[in-house]
Amino acid sequence: MHSQTDPLLEALDLYAQGRYLAAEEVLTKVSGTAANDPKVKSVLALTRASTGRCAAALADLQASFETVENADLRRLTGLGLARCHIAAENFSGAFPVLYRLKELYPGDADVLYETARMQMKAWNDVVREMFQKTPASFRVNQLSAEIFEIQGKHSEAVAEYRKAIQKAPQTLNLHYRLGRALLMESHEPAALDAARQEFEAELALNPNDAVAHYQVAQILQAQQKPAEAMARLERVVQLDPNFVEAVIGLGRLHLDANRNEQALALLERAVQLAPKSESAHYALMIAYRNAGRRDDAQRQKEQLDELQKSPEGEFTDFLKRIGEQPRQP
Repeated sequence: MHSQTDPLLEALDLYAQGRYLAAEEVLTKVSGTAANDPKVKSVLALTRASTGRCAAALADLQASFETVENADLRRLTGLGLARCHIAAENFSGAFPVLYRLKELYPGDADVLYETARMQMKAWNDVVREMFQKTPASFRVNQLSAEIFEIQGKHSEAVAEYRKAIQKAPQTLNLHYRLGRALLMESHEPAALDAARQEFEAELALNPNDAVAHYQVAQILQAQQKPAEAMARLERVVQLDPNFVEAVIGLGRLHLDANRNEQALALLERAVQLAPKSESAHYALMIAYRNAGRRDDAQRQKEQLDELQKSPEGEFTDFLKRIGEQPRQP
């Protein structure tokens, strides 16, 4: 047991209060073998890093993060080390530290914050370099369009995607992104036609793009063309049997056409693929009702009620996935 006058405990208390210079002053008065205590050196390095003197702290922070056994101190030195690397724009140094911190302290708010900060700073630096060094490239137009999309400026995004396509018409994903931007801009009949043309152009470049086929199917449904939409969804499921939204959509079309057997097979599969999908459970509940299977329908209703009550549902899952993701339909 340390006493209340233990310099290390006193320094840690001051550090926790944000009084970094006072904490450093306490530790610099430590003499003898105590001055070489790894914990003392770690906290001293933290005070220096927190006051902008990373050069004097970096080596001790690195050593402490690699060797210290105390979990709290290891977390602090790791965060200090990562912050010093980020401040110096040494992202290759910061990344492995933050990756290890996330392994050791999953869900830690400070670790997640520093990781997000590093990624945003690195992204901003690369974007700036891209605009400076390759201003005429189609990638600049593409990136501009993606930024406009994030800002909700869909007309500007459409214009930039068109410029990118003019410069690089054979590049995959540009027509798809333009189609999506057109849909975000408007769902008027003309916009649906224009978006479908872009998805079809994407499919001309890559006939096996399941997501582009799915978008075409969605437009066909909006245009009241269920037979054509069904053919597209069948193609999607053939290309990607685990494409849950397509499986549900195909099941619903069979349901609308009173083909309950086919609908049930698809919707039961959808629930297996995505047990937390409210739309899958709802569609399956209706299919069971139509087939006269009231007990099964009731079970689906109960599961649906539980999903809607629980914080763990589709919206929660969506929030967890925010960030860099695979392309979504």
